[in-house]
Amino acid sequence: MKIVCNTQLLNEACQNVQRVVSSKTSIPAMEGILMKAEDGMLSLTGYDLEVGINTTMDVKVEEEGSIVLTARILCDILRRLPAEQVRIEADERQLCVIRCGEVEYKLVGIAAEEYPELPAVSDTQPVVIDSEILGTMVRQTIFAVSTNEMKIVHTGVKFEVTPGQLRLVAVDGFRLAIRTEPIEYTGEPLSFIVPAKTLSEVVKLLEGSEVVALNVAKRHIIFEIGSYKVVSRLLDGDFLDYNAAIPKSFSTTVAVDVKTITDSIDRTSLLITDRLKSPLRCVFDGNTIKISATTSLGTANDRIPAEVDGERVEIGFNNRFLLDAFRACNVEKVKIMLNGPLSPITITPEEGEKFLYLVLPVRLRNE
Repeated sequence: MKIVCNTQLLNEACQNVQRVVSSKTSIPAMEGILMKAEDGMLSLTGYDLEVGINTTMDVKVEEEGSIVLTARILCDILRRLPAEQVRIEADERQLCVIRCGEVEYKLVGIAAEEYPELPAVSDTQPVVIDSEILGTMVRQTIFAVSTNEMKIVHTGVKFEVTPGQLRLVAVDGFRLAIRTEPIEYTGEPLSFIVPAKTLSEVVKLLEGSEVVALNVAKRHIIFEIGSYKVVSRLLDGDFLDYNAAIPKSFSTTVAVDVKTITDSIDRTSLLITDRLKSPLRCVFDGNTIKISATTSLGTANDRIPAEVDGERVEIGFNNRFLLDAFRACNVEKVKIMLNGPLSPITITPEEGEKFLYLVLPVRLRNE
Protein backbone atom coordinates (compact mmCIF):
# COMPACT_ATOMS: atom_id res chain seq x y z
CA MET A 1 0.00 0.00 0.00
CA LYS A 2 1.27 3.47 -0.93
CA ILE A 3 -0.81 6.59 -0.38
CA VAL A 4 -0.37 10.35 -0.10
CA CYS A 5 -3.05 12.42 1.61
CA ASN A 6 -3.88 15.58 3.58
CA THR A 7 -2.52 15.23 7.13
CA GLN A 8 -5.31 17.16 8.84
CA LEU A 9 -8.13 15.29 7.08
CA LEU A 10 -6.55 11.91 7.84
CA ASN A 11 -5.97 12.90 11.46
CA GLU A 12 -9.61 14.00 11.88
CA ALA A 13 -10.94 10.78 10.32
CA CYS A 14 -8.66 8.56 12.45
CA GLN A 15 -9.61 10.37 15.67
CA ASN A 16 -13.33 9.74 14.91
CA VAL A 17 -12.76 6.07 14.06
CA GLN A 18 -10.49 5.50 17.08
CA ARG A 19 -13.35 6.16 19.53
CA VAL A 20 -14.81 2.67 18.99
CA VAL A 21 -11.52 0.77 18.91
CA SER A 22 -11.09 -1.83 21.67
CA SER A 23 -8.52 -0.91 24.32
CA LYS A 24 -8.67 -4.29 26.09
CA THR A 25 -9.01 -7.33 23.85
CA SER A 26 -7.41 -10.71 23.29
CA ILE A 27 -7.34 -10.05 19.52
CA PRO A 28 -4.39 -7.73 18.70
CA ALA A 29 -5.97 -6.54 15.42
CA MET A 30 -8.97 -5.19 17.35
CA GLU A 31 -6.74 -2.56 18.95
CA GLY A 32 -6.01 -1.17 15.51
CA ILE A 33 -7.53 0.80 12.66
CA LEU A 34 -7.96 -1.09 9.39
CA MET A 35 -6.61 1.00 6.49
CA LYS A 36 -7.55 -0.10 2.98
CA ALA A 37 -6.51 1.80 -0.16
CA GLU A 38 -8.23 1.13 -3.51
CA ASP A 39 -9.81 3.02 -6.42
CA GLY A 40 -8.40 6.37 -5.30
CA MET A 41 -10.02 6.06 -1.86
CA LEU A 42 -8.79 5.25 1.63
CA SER A 43 -11.15 3.33 3.90
CA LEU A 44 -10.66 3.50 7.70
CA THR A 45 -12.42 1.11 10.09
CA GLY A 46 -12.58 0.79 13.87
CA TYR A 47 -14.64 -1.98 15.52
CA ASP A 48 -15.04 -3.51 18.98
CA LEU A 49 -17.54 -6.25 17.96
CA GLU A 50 -20.43 -4.10 19.27
CA VAL A 51 -20.01 -0.78 17.49
CA GLY A 52 -18.01 -0.07 14.34
CA ILE A 53 -17.20 3.16 12.49
CA ASN A 54 -16.11 3.20 8.86
CA THR A 55 -15.26 6.22 6.73
CA THR A 56 -13.77 6.80 3.30
CA MET A 57 -11.74 9.74 1.96
CA ASP A 58 -10.14 10.79 -1.32
CA VAL A 59 -6.39 10.14 -1.36
CA LYS A 60 -3.67 9.65 -3.96
CA VAL A 61 -3.30 5.86 -4.21
CA GLU A 62 0.04 4.91 -5.73
CA GLU A 63 -0.30 1.25 -4.79
CA GLU A 64 -3.44 -0.49 -3.53
CA GLY A 65 -3.30 -2.53 -0.34
CA SER A 66 -4.30 -2.72 3.29
CA ILE A 67 -2.85 -2.90 6.80
CA VAL A 68 -3.96 -2.66 10.45
CA LEU A 69 -2.08 -0.13 12.59
CA THR A 70 -2.40 0.29 16.36
CA ALA A 71 -5.00 3.04 16.76
CA ARG A 72 -3.47 4.85 19.73
CA ILE A 73 0.00 5.15 18.15
CA LEU A 74 -1.34 6.07 14.71
CA CYS A 75 -3.58 8.83 16.13
CA ASP A 76 -0.81 10.18 18.37
CA ILE A 77 1.53 10.37 15.37
CA LEU A 78 -0.99 12.05 13.04
CA ARG A 79 -1.86 14.63 15.69
CA ARG A 80 1.76 15.79 15.85
CA LEU A 81 2.85 15.69 12.21
CA PRO A 82 4.30 19.03 11.01
CA ALA A 83 3.51 19.17 7.28
CA GLU A 84 0.32 19.45 5.22
CA GLN A 85 0.80 16.14 3.40
CA VAL A 86 1.63 12.69 4.75
CA ARG A 87 2.91 9.65 2.87
CA ILE A 88 2.13 6.15 4.14
CA GLU A 89 3.73 3.00 2.68
CA ALA A 90 3.22 -0.59 3.83
CA ASP A 91 4.89 -3.71 2.41
CA GLU A 92 3.92 -7.40 2.39
CA ARG A 93 5.80 -7.93 5.70
CA GLN A 94 3.36 -5.46 7.35
CA LEU A 95 6.12 -2.90 7.88
CA CYS A 96 4.64 0.58 7.58
CA VAL A 97 6.57 3.82 6.96
CA ILE A 98 4.92 7.19 7.70
CA ARG A 99 6.70 10.26 6.27
CA CYS A 100 5.70 13.90 6.74
CA GLY A 101 8.22 16.65 6.02
CA GLU A 102 11.46 15.58 7.73
CA VAL A 103 9.64 13.24 10.12
CA GLU A 104 9.70 9.48 9.55
CA TYR A 105 8.13 6.66 11.57
CA LYS A 106 8.47 2.93 10.99
CA LEU A 107 5.67 0.86 12.52
CA VAL A 108 4.97 -2.86 12.64
CA GLY A 109 1.41 -3.48 11.48
CA ILE A 110 -0.93 -6.47 11.36
CA ALA A 111 -2.31 -8.20 8.25
CA ALA A 112 -5.75 -6.94 7.22
CA GLU A 113 -6.97 -10.55 6.99
CA GLU A 114 -6.85 -10.77 10.79
CA TYR A 115 -9.34 -7.92 11.19
CA PRO A 116 -12.98 -8.99 11.81
CA GLU A 117 -15.49 -8.09 9.13
CA LEU A 118 -18.16 -5.49 9.88
CA PRO A 119 -21.74 -6.80 9.78
CA ALA A 120 -23.60 -5.95 6.57
CA VAL A 121 -27.20 -4.77 6.31
CA SER A 122 -28.98 -5.19 2.97
CA ASP A 123 -32.42 -5.13 1.37
CA THR A 124 -33.84 -2.57 3.77
CA GLN A 125 -35.79 0.63 3.20
CA PRO A 126 -33.71 3.37 4.82
CA VAL A 127 -35.27 5.70 7.37
CA VAL A 128 -34.03 9.20 6.47
CA ILE A 129 -34.02 11.78 9.27
CA ASP A 130 -32.81 15.37 9.49
CA SER A 131 -29.49 15.31 11.37
CA GLU A 132 -30.37 18.18 13.70
CA ILE A 133 -33.70 16.60 14.64
CA LEU A 134 -32.15 13.20 15.37
CA GLY A 135 -29.38 14.79 17.45
CA THR A 136 -31.91 16.76 19.51
CA MET A 137 -34.15 13.71 20.03
CA VAL A 138 -31.23 11.55 21.21
CA ARG A 139 -29.92 14.21 23.62
CA GLN A 140 -33.42 14.66 25.07
CA THR A 141 -33.85 10.95 25.85
CA ILE A 142 -30.42 9.35 26.37
CA PHE A 143 -30.08 10.77 29.90
CA ALA A 144 -32.86 8.40 31.03
CA VAL A 145 -31.15 5.23 29.75
CA SER A 146 -30.34 2.62 32.41
CA THR A 147 -26.74 1.94 33.40
CA ASN A 148 -27.71 -1.34 35.09
CA GLU A 149 -26.42 -4.28 33.03
CA MET A 150 -28.92 -6.61 34.76
CA LYS A 151 -31.62 -5.38 32.36
CA ILE A 152 -29.51 -4.97 29.23
CA VAL A 153 -32.44 -4.00 26.99
CA HIS A 154 -32.94 -0.78 28.99
CA THR A 155 -29.32 0.33 28.38
CA GLY A 156 -30.48 1.45 24.94
CA VAL A 157 -33.01 3.82 23.39
CA LYS A 158 -36.07 2.31 21.73
CA PHE A 159 -36.85 3.60 18.22
CA GLU A 160 -40.45 3.32 17.02
CA VAL A 161 -40.78 4.24 13.34
CA THR A 162 -44.27 4.47 11.86
CA PRO A 163 -45.42 6.16 8.63
CA GLY A 164 -44.89 9.88 9.22
CA GLN A 165 -43.50 9.61 12.74
CA LEU A 166 -40.39 8.74 14.77
CA ARG A 167 -40.53 8.13 18.52
CA LEU A 168 -37.57 7.57 20.88
CA VAL A 169 -38.09 6.05 24.34
CA ALA A 170 -35.64 5.61 27.23
CA VAL A 171 -36.28 4.20 30.70
CA ASP A 172 -34.15 3.28 33.71
CA GLY A 173 -36.69 2.11 36.30
CA PHE A 174 -36.95 5.53 37.99
CA ARG A 175 -37.82 7.75 35.05
CA LEU A 176 -39.09 7.65 31.49
CA ALA A 177 -38.29 9.92 28.53
CA ILE A 178 -40.33 9.98 25.31
CA ARG A 179 -39.57 12.21 22.32
CA THR A 180 -41.71 12.31 19.16
CA GLU A 181 -41.20 14.04 15.78
CA PRO A 182 -42.87 13.87 12.36
CA ILE A 183 -40.64 12.43 9.59
CA GLU A 184 -41.09 11.55 5.94
CA TYR A 185 -41.36 7.77 6.06
CA THR A 186 -43.87 5.60 4.24
CA GLY A 187 -42.53 2.09 4.84
CA GLU A 188 -43.47 -0.68 7.24
CA PRO A 189 -43.53 0.11 10.99
CA LEU A 190 -40.19 -0.61 12.69
CA SER A 191 -39.28 -1.09 16.34
CA PHE A 192 -35.70 -1.62 17.53
CA ILE A 193 -33.41 -0.75 20.46
CA VAL A 194 -30.05 0.97 19.87
CA PRO A 195 -27.36 0.85 22.61
CA ALA A 196 -26.73 4.24 24.25
CA LYS A 197 -23.01 3.87 23.48
CA THR A 198 -23.78 3.74 19.75
CA LEU A 199 -26.02 6.81 19.89
CA SER A 200 -23.34 8.77 21.75
CA GLU A 201 -20.97 8.14 18.84
CA VAL A 202 -23.65 8.94 16.24
CA VAL A 203 -24.38 12.33 17.84
CA LYS A 204 -20.66 13.26 17.71
CA LEU A 205 -20.60 12.70 13.94
CA LEU A 206 -23.78 14.62 13.06
CA GLU A 207 -22.28 18.10 12.76
CA GLY A 208 -21.85 19.12 9.14
CA SER A 209 -24.28 16.48 7.84
CA GLU A 210 -27.81 17.36 6.69
CA VAL A 211 -29.47 13.96 6.96
CA VAL A 212 -28.92 10.55 8.53
CA ALA A 213 -30.03 7.32 6.86
CA LEU A 214 -30.88 4.38 9.14
CA ASN A 215 -30.65 0.91 7.59
CA VAL A 216 -32.17 -1.61 9.97
CA ALA A 217 -31.86 -5.40 9.90
CA LYS A 218 -32.92 -8.00 12.47
CA ARG A 219 -29.78 -7.81 14.60
CA HIS A 220 -27.85 -4.78 13.32
CA ILE A 221 -28.29 -1.18 12.26
CA ILE A 222 -26.16 1.10 10.07
CA PHE A 223 -26.27 4.89 10.49
CA GLU A 224 -25.04 6.62 7.32
CA ILE A 225 -23.81 10.13 8.17
CA GLY A 226 -22.01 11.86 5.31
CA SER A 227 -18.85 9.83 4.59
CA TYR A 228 -19.23 7.86 7.84
CA LYS A 229 -21.05 4.62 8.57
CA VAL A 230 -21.73 3.60 12.17
CA VAL A 231 -22.55 -0.11 12.46
CA SER A 232 -24.06 -1.45 15.67
CA ARG A 233 -25.69 -4.52 17.07
CA LEU A 234 -29.26 -4.03 18.32
CA LEU A 235 -30.41 -4.95 21.81
CA ASP A 236 -32.86 -7.82 22.15
CA GLY A 237 -35.38 -8.30 24.94
CA ASP A 238 -38.69 -7.18 26.43
CA PHE A 239 -38.74 -3.39 26.69
CA LEU A 240 -40.99 -1.79 29.30
CA ASP A 241 -44.64 -1.36 28.28
CA TYR A 242 -44.24 2.38 28.75
CA ASN A 243 -47.80 3.29 27.75
CA ALA A 244 -49.08 1.35 30.76
CA ALA A 245 -46.71 3.31 33.04
CA ILE A 246 -48.13 6.71 32.06
CA PRO A 247 -51.04 7.86 34.30
CA LYS A 248 -54.24 8.55 32.37
CA SER A 249 -55.78 11.13 34.72
CA PHE A 250 -54.44 13.67 37.23
CA SER A 251 -55.65 15.43 40.37
CA THR A 252 -53.28 18.41 40.02
CA THR A 253 -52.03 20.24 36.94
CA VAL A 254 -49.31 22.90 37.10
CA ALA A 255 -48.06 25.32 34.42
CA VAL A 256 -44.59 26.71 35.07
CA ASP A 257 -41.73 28.48 33.30
CA VAL A 258 -38.96 25.96 32.47
CA LYS A 259 -35.99 28.24 33.21
CA THR A 260 -37.51 29.41 36.49
CA ILE A 261 -38.05 25.90 37.89
CA THR A 262 -34.73 24.58 36.52
CA ASP A 263 -32.79 27.42 38.21
CA SER A 264 -34.72 26.88 41.46
CA ILE A 265 -33.98 23.14 41.57
CA ASP A 266 -30.33 23.88 40.74
CA ARG A 267 -30.05 26.39 43.61
CA THR A 268 -31.81 24.23 46.14
CA SER A 269 -29.73 21.17 45.22
CA LEU A 270 -26.46 22.80 46.27
CA LEU A 271 -26.71 21.16 49.71
CA ILE A 272 -27.27 17.68 48.21
CA THR A 273 -24.12 15.74 47.31
CA ASP A 274 -23.24 12.15 46.43
CA ARG A 275 -22.25 11.69 50.07
CA LEU A 276 -25.14 13.67 51.54
CA LYS A 277 -28.15 12.34 49.68
CA SER A 278 -31.56 13.77 50.48
CA PRO A 279 -34.83 14.08 48.56
CA LEU A 280 -35.86 17.39 47.10
CA ARG A 281 -39.15 18.42 48.76
CA CYS A 282 -41.68 20.10 46.43
CA VAL A 283 -44.99 21.61 47.53
CA PHE A 284 -47.46 22.55 44.78
CA ASP A 285 -50.10 24.84 46.31
CA GLY A 286 -51.72 28.25 45.94
CA ASN A 287 -50.12 29.19 42.62
CA THR A 288 -46.61 28.67 43.95
CA ILE A 289 -44.12 25.83 44.06
CA LYS A 290 -42.04 25.62 47.24
CA ILE A 291 -38.79 23.72 46.75
CA SER A 292 -36.56 22.78 49.68
CA ALA A 293 -33.72 20.46 50.69
CA THR A 294 -32.30 19.48 54.07
CA THR A 295 -28.98 17.73 54.71
CA SER A 296 -26.42 17.80 57.52
CA LEU A 297 -24.96 20.89 55.82
CA GLY A 298 -28.17 22.86 56.46
CA THR A 299 -31.39 23.71 54.66
CA ALA A 300 -32.28 25.48 51.42
CA ASN A 301 -35.69 26.94 50.62
CA ASP A 302 -37.06 28.60 47.50
CA ARG A 303 -40.46 29.62 46.17
CA ILE A 304 -41.41 30.23 42.53
CA PRO A 305 -44.66 31.32 40.83
CA ALA A 306 -46.76 28.76 38.95
CA GLU A 307 -50.35 28.14 37.86
CA VAL A 308 -51.56 25.35 40.13
CA ASP A 309 -54.94 23.82 39.35
CA GLY A 310 -56.24 21.09 41.68
CA GLU A 311 -55.29 19.55 45.00
CA ARG A 312 -52.28 20.57 47.10
CA VAL A 313 -49.42 18.08 46.66
CA GLU A 314 -46.28 17.66 48.79
CA ILE A 315 -43.89 15.27 47.11
CA GLY A 316 -40.21 14.27 47.14
CA PHE A 317 -37.81 13.62 44.23
CA ASN A 318 -34.27 12.67 43.41
CA ASN A 319 -32.99 16.16 42.53
CA ARG A 320 -30.80 14.97 39.64
CA PHE A 321 -33.63 13.07 37.95
CA LEU A 322 -35.89 16.13 38.13
CA LEU A 323 -33.13 18.45 36.90
CA ASP A 324 -32.29 16.17 33.93
CA ALA A 325 -35.92 16.19 32.82
CA PHE A 326 -36.37 19.98 32.97
CA ARG A 327 -33.02 20.61 31.27
CA ALA A 328 -34.15 18.43 28.37
CA CYS A 329 -37.30 20.54 27.80
CA ASN A 330 -36.69 22.79 24.79
CA VAL A 331 -39.77 24.98 25.38
CA GLU A 332 -40.47 28.01 27.58
CA LYS A 333 -43.36 26.58 29.62
CA VAL A 334 -44.38 23.04 30.59
CA LYS A 335 -47.30 21.25 32.21
CA ILE A 336 -46.58 19.23 35.34
CA MET A 337 -49.26 16.66 36.18
CA LEU A 338 -49.51 14.91 39.54
CA ASN A 339 -51.64 12.39 41.44
CA GLY A 340 -50.60 12.85 45.04
CA PRO A 341 -47.28 12.19 46.82
CA LEU A 342 -46.76 8.54 45.76
CA SER A 343 -47.54 8.65 42.04
CA PRO A 344 -45.08 9.62 39.28
CA ILE A 345 -44.90 13.18 38.03
CA THR A 346 -45.46 13.78 34.30
CA ILE A 347 -43.89 16.70 32.41
CA THR A 348 -45.13 17.65 28.93
CA PRO A 349 -45.08 20.77 26.73
CA GLU A 350 -47.84 23.28 27.50
CA GLU A 351 -49.09 22.56 23.98
CA GLY A 352 -48.46 19.53 21.75
CA GLU A 353 -46.94 16.13 22.48
CA LYS A 354 -43.31 16.40 21.34
CA PHE A 355 -41.97 15.08 24.63
CA LEU A 356 -43.09 13.41 27.83
CA TYR A 357 -40.92 12.93 30.92
CA LEU A 358 -42.05 10.80 33.83
CA VAL A 359 -40.19 10.75 37.16
CA LEU A 360 -40.97 8.49 40.12
CA PRO A 361 -41.21 10.20 43.52
CA VAL A 362 -39.11 9.51 46.63
CA ARG A 363 -40.92 8.93 49.92
CA LEU A 364 -40.50 11.87 52.29
CA ARG A 365 -39.86 11.54 56.00
CA ASN A 366 -42.21 13.69 58.06
CA GLU A 367 -40.29 16.40 59.83
